[in-house]
This record gives sequence, C-alpha cells and structure tokens, in this order.
Amino acid sequence: MLIDDLQESLKSLQPDIDTIKAYWQNAGLEQLFQKLSTQSTQENFWKDPNQTDVLKQLQRVRTQRDHYQLIMANQAELPDMLELFKDDEHELKKLETEVNALCKAVTEFKVSLLMNEPQDASNCFFSINSGAGGTESQDWASMLLRMYLRFCEREKLPVEVIDFQPGEEAGIKSATLFVRGKNPYGLLKGEQGIHRLVRISPYDSNKRRHTSFAAATAVPEIPDIEIVIEPNDLRIDTYRSGGAGGQHVNKTESAIRITHIPTNTVTQCQSERSQAQNKETAMKMLKAKLAQKMKEEQEAKTASVEKKKIEWGSQIRSYVLHPYKMVKDHRTEQESPQPDLVLDGDIMEFIESYLVWKSKAT
Repeated sequence: MLIDDLQESLKSLQPDIDTIKAYWQNAGLEQLFQKLSTQSTQENFWKDPNQTDVLKQLQRVRTQRDHYQLIMANQAELPDMLELFKDDEHELKKLETEVNALCKAVTEFKVSLLMNEPQDASNCFFSINSGAGGTESQDWASMLLRMYLRFCEREKLPVEVIDFQPGEEAGIKSATLFVRGKNPYGLLKGEQGIHRLVRISPYDSNKRRHTSFAAATAVPEIPDIEIVIEPNDLRIDTYRSGGAGGQHVNKTESAIRITHIPTNTVTQCQSERSQAQNKETAMKMLKAKLAQKMKEEQEAKTASVEKKKIEWGSQIRSYVLHPYKMVKDHRTEQESPQPDLVLDGDIMEFIESYLVWKSKAT
C-alpha cells in the first residue's frame, strides 16, 4: 500500500537525519550563525576591513541554516500528516510528492554539508594508473575509467579526457580526466587510493581467478597566482598522441609531457590539436600537483592519496566478481552486493559514506 511505502521512505531517512543533526551540532553552525549575525548588525561594522568576507560567510551559513530548518520541520511534520490521511488515497498522492522531495533534499544537503572544505568546490584533475600485472591490470584501469566517466555523466559533471595512454594489448596504462561542475573535487577526493579487483580473468585460457590493482588520484585545480614555477626547473617533451583521433593524432607531435625537475613531478596532456593548448593544460595540472604537495607537507598529514605501492594490502576498496559479488570500502565498511551497478557509475553511496566517515575522523 502507498501509506506503507511512504512510511518506510521516511523511516529510511533517519540515519541521514541523525548524521545531519550530529554534524550541525558538532560543527557549531548555529552558534556561528548567531555570532556572524550579531557582528553584521554592529554600529561600526561598515568600518570592518573584513566586512566582505564576513557577509559572504554569513550568507553561506544562513542558506545552510534555512535548508536545515526546512528539512527538520518537514521530517517532523510528515509522519503526522501520513497518519492523518492514511485512508485518503488522494491526499496520500499529494504527500508522496512531498516525501520524495524531502528524500532528495536530505541526500543533497548531507553531501553539501559534509563538503565544507574550501577546495571542495574546485575543478579536479582525476588520474587513473594501472598497477603491476600487465594486461589484467590495464583492463581493470579501463573499467575504472568507464566507471568514473559514467559517474560524472550521472551527476552532470562536465568531464574531459586530457591524457590517455592505451595498454599494449587491452585496457589503459593511465588516463587523466579534468572534471568541472558542482563540487567535483569534493566528490572525488575520497576516491583516491588503490582499487582492487577479483575476478575470473577473460585473458586466462584456464579461467583462473586473478587479482588486479589500479590507483586513482584527485588534485584540485588552483588559480595561477598561487604558485610560481621557474622555467629552468622544467623539462618539456613532445610526443605523438595515442589512441583514437584521426590523422592529426598519428602524424604530429602535439602531445606535451612536462617534468618538474626538483620534485620529479610529471604531467602530460594530449587532448587538444594544438601543442600550445596541451602545454597550457599540462602546466595547470603541474601547478595543481605542486600546490597539493606543498599543502600536504605543510599540514604534515595526508590530504590526498598516500604514496603506497599499487599492490595487495594497500587498497581502499575491493570489487569482487568471483566467487561471490561484493564491493566493499575498507575505510568505511560500506558494501554493495551489486558490483555491476557500481562499475556503471553508481558510487554515490560510497562517496557519501566516505564524507561521513571523514567528518567523524577529523
């Protein structure tokens, strides 16, 4: 019956509601709103040199507070409304729209609340590299690439493949995506780490089970003014692009590889026809990587993927296709018995669970 379905939908929201309440209280957002409101109404506030920043922060917290109060009010009111109209199918149809809207609002608000770091809204360079194991690992890397492309499509995040190194027989050695849109780095930062696949290998004539590894890294784009690179510290190489692309790709050395000699940091780009455009993109990626490296060193803690070998024991998530089917995140204990859906880009539940886990860990 419709009434049972609606009541079950509201019941299923409770863990997310509890997470939102706990985060709101632990982060002191109500107290922050009251403090900023009081500060903005002071008689001499217009003289405050930080006036603009204060007003921006106040507007952000006020918007969050409005959403929080609306969600809490609807969550408290809807169960009573369902009970009141449980025998009225016409009214229940109207309430169904409100329940569905609340479910969507809770999910979106939880994610936006948890992604509160300044860089979360930044565009993101997202790279995938195959581990040791030749064709098997390279095929797994290509499966991950498809998963993240499908995820970006699902979430309406514009994405561009800016570098693509095909495998020798199948799959890919590496690929780099440039992801834009709403909170791309905030969404993808928890995906960085070692991903492990267990399956019956399609490349093994004896149909034996194989374990493969691939690594994902996420780096936020930064404004050019934040880091300066000395030209003498760079080595710039050109090469022919790999993969599909027509005659131009095969005949011209438009692809760019830039090495920052002091740190041995390498970036490359081959997505554009112009060598100059590829160089510009590779430089942006290099600056982002160097800025991330500096941030990690200054904070003396891991702000991005730990530099682990792409091998057994260091994975953040396992994708088991045989002898049973299960995807498990080893940090959050989040599981899914439907790896086919996960590998088709349905990974939001893993992203949400990581954000909740991270908020508790910090």
